Amino acid sequence: MLLSGTATALAQPPPPPPNPSDDELRHSRQSVDARASEVAALTTQLAELDSRVDDLQVELAVQRESAEAAMVDLQVAQEAAEAAARRAAAARVETDAATVAIDQARARLDEFVAATYQQGFDTGPLGLLTESASPEDLVARAEFNNLIVQTQASAQESLEKARVEKANADSAARQARDEARDRETEAAAAKAVADQAYAGAADAARQQVELLTAVEAERADVQRRLDAAEAADDGLRVQRSRFDEWQRRIAEEAAAGQRAERDAATARLALPRQGSETGAVRGSAAVQRVIDRAMSQVGVQYVWGGGTGRGPSTGIPDVFGSPLDRIGFDCSGLMLYAFNGAGVALPRVARSQFNAGRKVPLSDMRPGDMVFYQNGSAPIHHVAMYIGNGKMIEAPYTGANVRVVPLRTKGLLPEATRVL
Repeated sequence: MLLSGTATALAQPPPPPPNPSDDELRHSRQSVDARASEVAALTTQLAELDSRVDDLQVELAVQRESAEAAMVDLQVAQEAAEAAARRAAAARVETDAATVAIDQARARLDEFVAATYQQGFDTGPLGLLTESASPEDLVARAEFNNLIVQTQASAQESLEKARVEKANADSAARQARDEARDRETEAAAAKAVADQAYAGAADAARQQVELLTAVEAERADVQRRLDAAEAADDGLRVQRSRFDEWQRRIAEEAAAGQRAERDAATARLALPRQGSETGAVRGSAAVQRVIDRAMSQVGVQYVWGGGTGRGPSTGIPDVFGSPLDRIGFDCSGLMLYAFNGAGVALPRVARSQFNAGRKVPLSDMRPGDMVFYQNGSAPIHHVAMYIGNGKMIEAPYTGANVRVVPLRTKGLLPEATRVL
């Protein structure tokens, strides 16, 4: 509208903006609502895909644990076979010595018989009388006869003893060789089991990689559709932006909190220990030291087969092509390092660590207890440490680091293991 009195002085007003009809407004609102529903459906689908990724990682952990346990069995069987082979070699030495003794004893007896025959001695009573020149000669001949009889008996006794020793040595050698063959057979069987288990783990892992790749591709496609849905409505874009900012801030705060807890644990470990001259700790101090040892490794990368009582180490090569120079922990390796700080030597794999202490129900669980995870009827595949306040510390899987997370209930066994 023009001001009064200035109609001739002002230019014509611009054309009015488009005025959408009631139908257009209604259709626009319906389109926004439809996109909002699609965003909700896509968000649910993303959550389901995340759950599938976790399940695939659990299955891969089970296969890896089985392969590692089979390799331990192989090593034990090979050591037993080597020990049996050493015993067989020692028995062969004894057999050779007994054979030499028999040959020597037989040679002495042959020499005696030959000498007696060559000298023509008649050692019977008639010979002694007819050959004697005097009573003194008779006595001398009788003494010589006794010496001959004793010498012959000694030679025969030596021969029989050497034969017995050879028979015993031969028996020991056969037994040692049989035992060595048995151990070698066991070692070969264990190796076949290990090869089969590892091949199965490798095949399963490759299949998991393919599935994970497909899941990630599906996730990327869902994300693209989600981004498109959000881009269609500025309000949803603002909401996502605000959520992303909140999520980032929460993640930064959580990471800062874990770094602070890690630094505090490291500082406590550096303090002089109270206790005996050897620095041993007991009771609650031992539990705190075990937790501090684990917490001091927050942020260290996961490496399958990595970790010893002394700290992170190289692990076992896997189908992901991890280089051999990677240093870190797997789930059971982290427990090895943590409990070694209190003088506790745990077994290597998670399923063995489950039986390393006293079982307690989860309702009685306290900080420092180990918790274990199992996928259905499969063997135990994962171990973590409960640190209190509903949280646990773990080395989760390849691509992740040692971390503190809320205690997961999916696959959690109903009993924890208490070592201290």
